[in-house]
Amino acid sequence: MKLRQLLLIALMTLLATTAATGQPVVYTPRQSTFKLHTLPSAKAVVLRIYNQGTGGKAVKTVEMKRVGHKQGQLATYEATLKGDLKGKFYTLDVKYGQHFLGECPGPEAQAVGVNGQRGAVVDMRDTDPEGWAQDRGPDIAGKDLMIYELHHRDFSIARNINLDPAIHVKRQSSQYPGKYLALTEPWAINHLKQLGVNAVHLLPSFDFASIDESKPDVPQYNWGYDPLNYNVPEGSYSTNAADPVTRIREFKLMVQALHRAGIKVILDVVYNHMFSIEGNSFQKTMPDAIFRKLPDGSYSNGSGCGNETKSEGIFGDYMLRSVKYWVDEYHIDGFRFDLMGVHDIATMNKIRHELPSGIFIYGEGWSAGSCALPASKLGVKANLPKMPGIAAFSDEMRDALRGPFNDDHKGAFLAGIAGEEESIKAGIAGCIAHPQVDYSKVNYSKQPWALQPTQMIAYVSCHDDMCLVDRLRTELPGIAGDELERLDMLAQTAVFTSQGVPFMLSGEEMMRDKKGVHNSFNSPDSINQLDWNGKLLHPQVWNYYCQLLALRKAHPAFRLGEAELVRRHLEFLPTQDCVVAFCLKDHAGGDNWSNIYVVLNARNTPARVEVPQGWYTVVAAGGKIDAGGMGTFNGSAVEVAPQSALIMHQ
Repeated sequence: MKLRQLLLIALMTLLATTAATGQPVVYTPRQSTFKLHTLPSAKAVVLRIYNQGTGGKAVKTVEMKRVGHKQGQLATYEATLKGDLKGKFYTLDVKYGQHFLGECPGPEAQAVGVNGQRGAVVDMRDTDPEGWAQDRGPDIAGKDLMIYELHHRDFSIARNINLDPAIHVKRQSSQYPGKYLALTEPWAINHLKQLGVNAVHLLPSFDFASIDESKPDVPQYNWGYDPLNYNVPEGSYSTNAADPVTRIREFKLMVQALHRAGIKVILDVVYNHMFSIEGNSFQKTMPDAIFRKLPDGSYSNGSGCGNETKSEGIFGDYMLRSVKYWVDEYHIDGFRFDLMGVHDIATMNKIRHELPSGIFIYGEGWSAGSCALPASKLGVKANLPKMPGIAAFSDEMRDALRGPFNDDHKGAFLAGIAGEEESIKAGIAGCIAHPQVDYSKVNYSKQPWALQPTQMIAYVSCHDDMCLVDRLRTELPGIAGDELERLDMLAQTAVFTSQGVPFMLSGEEMMRDKKGVHNSFNSPDSINQLDWNGKLLHPQVWNYYCQLLALRKAHPAFRLGEAELVRRHLEFLPTQDCVVAFCLKDHAGGDNWSNIYVVLNARNTPARVEVPQGWYTVVAAGGKIDAGGMGTFNGSAVEVAPQSALIMHQ
């Protein structure tokens, strides 16, 4: 009797999990149950079973049964097939009116064959690496995060390219260039740990449409912002895209390796649009139910990609199920929402509320065009006070440092152009209300939009637009190499001494460039790949980054995490043209340094800044950082070298 009770409890748990995640296939060796949600107007659903993930004829065809629906809600179809179907593939075909809309794996698919056209029957236990049940992400508060954005292929595809012979240094090669498994290799983990980042932001890693996974030996590149199957890892980053189990297991191995290194894993999710209106599983199973339309019946295009999803409808419920699935099945620690300004506030808040508090959520607080919903209801930056616990990127700080996003040739603070100092101060404060920040002089936002500094992502570059090196070369034609290095280090000093959550693009620590390409979403490897020679060719930059991140980690004054603490302890010094200076005073955050002074000088001449009379220990100057001290002085003014940062403390 006791055994029967345990089995009943286990079955009830399984059914509860299935209902919560929208599990499309429940597999056991004896039978498999398939489920699909459709619109109530659907006339029929046909399930087809295949031996292969692509090609060949169906070996079994079954008409699924409608198992009921509530008025106005989705209908549910179900079919149970006897026998062990592990390793088989399936499609679903839904009839509306007189026509079937075409085979697809269904929106909830959790395993697929090559190119994601057929779902796969797998036992998810087969995908778990050894020790997966014990895997947990590190416990790192949002205020303590230092985020490193990378694309799987960028990061490792050129790891095996020979070094410049003049350097005479050997390095570890990658056995898995361009793959998930590259991030399990010692060279990759060691690089991230030495740099000091504690969170990796992965560009879209769900199954996307633009890469032909059946041709792994043909160089293909895309950032992946063209969703196909939201709940399945992309196959082209796997060593065998044709095997549904391999891509899942290798993704989990990557997560596990990063977790063991003390690094959180953040997933870039693209729920704001589909790769096309036709051809995706949503349109084939519930036509026009997930896309917003304009009054004239045309599709709204707030994403700039030809369509925008309707998060305030059934798709919002899907988004919630999807992110919960990534947390539960893949142990994901955070999400970056692409064009979060397309999604409605209520849905974003529901996601925040129903995910564990340790899951870090942030996004782009804008859209790429006008949406069918009014801006007052959307997750744009100005509405962040209505979205507590969710962060957004600060384009104010970004463009104040490097220049406007819509003109690659126009510089700003880093180019020695005055006028952006107040915008940088807003970024230093975390875009909260601060008595010394005049928002009437801040670009883009004329009032604070963050309730807490942890709601602001501080950055100067990401995958979008030019990387920092290319941007500086474009706006400062003929810039010399040493000046380029100085400005690169100065920019990141602003980012990593900000009270916001700092974020950097992979490769910036090695002076990465993309040959001047502004939008490299489908450029070849020669444009996007990291040049690992850069780590050795620019040792001062690499060392500066490592010491800068270590300084932030060691000193809580740089990451107070609460607006009131920032207002109490962050004091700006009088502003000068192309000079921003501030003090973190009175042992801010319990710091063992009583007063920390930071001066950012973008001039090409020295800057003189007055400070209170006293003894100071310098820890950063002239493009070098030494937390143990680089010297002391007693005075009431300090001179800061051109195009550099000074950090000192009492």
